[in-house]
Amino acid sequence: MMNKATDFGLAGRWQKLVLEFDRVASPVTRPLLEDLGGSVGLAGAMAHICARRLGEVVDQQVLVRELEEALLPHEEALWADLDAVSYRDPACHHPLEAMIFYKGFQSIAGYRAAHSWWHGGRQVEARYLQSRMAEVFTVDIHPACEIGEGLMIDHAHNLVIGETAQLGKNCSLLHGVTLGGTGKVRGDRHPKIGDGVMIGAGAKILGNVHVGHCVRVAAGSVVTHDVESNVTVAGVPAKVIGDAGCPEPSTYMAQEF
Repeated sequence: MMNKATDFGLAGRWQKLVLEFDRVASPVTRPLLEDLGGSVGLAGAMAHICARRLGEVVDQQVLVRELEEALLPHEEALWADLDAVSYRDPACHHPLEAMIFYKGFQSIAGYRAAHSWWHGGRQVEARYLQSRMAEVFTVDIHPACEIGEGLMIDHAHNLVIGETAQLGKNCSLLHGVTLGGTGKVRGDRHPKIGDGVMIGAGAKILGNVHVGHCVRVAAGSVVTHDVESNVTVAGVPAKVIGDAGCPEPSTYMAQEF
């Protein structure tokens, strides 16, 4: 899929979105948009949105500043994430909808900030953000896990990604997905997912297993063994039932088998 973030330039794309703010503003929506118009980019805008939703007792101005600083290194990844939901979700008619209303995109932005804090030696702040996202969004992503750009989390309800999980580029996760462990084992214990993978609603991938590139995991499946690339797996326990059905399941989002 074309990477719009790099093809058109981040600053230019942001300016185009800023021009949309006044067009869609109304007495109801203007308070939601007023902070965004003064932001210098997507990282700053998402810092405002995440601070508003996740701040709780933390000083909002301090949290906005800290979140923006954490998100700036991930600006290009944020644009790829925004492109992913805009392109793959037929219910999303404009990127502003995803920014302001979609907790899936907001939770990815929150994770990317927490991930920066975690690897910057600020584990307490990172765990605070993780905890608040779990409470507010019902999305529990450990800040230490590794997630590639271009992620879409559809509906974003009851989703868990464990500490040592790895998720490749351009993946799509539906609600109820778990990338978890198998018990009390410590160390490297969570799944490793390749690029272009679609994981259907309610699917569970458990343990330090490897799922290849461009795999389609059917809704409700339980995966506990390695999966080769370019296949569809389904069932409990999951088994290969055919090829992936398309070049990149995460962008085609086809649910028929």
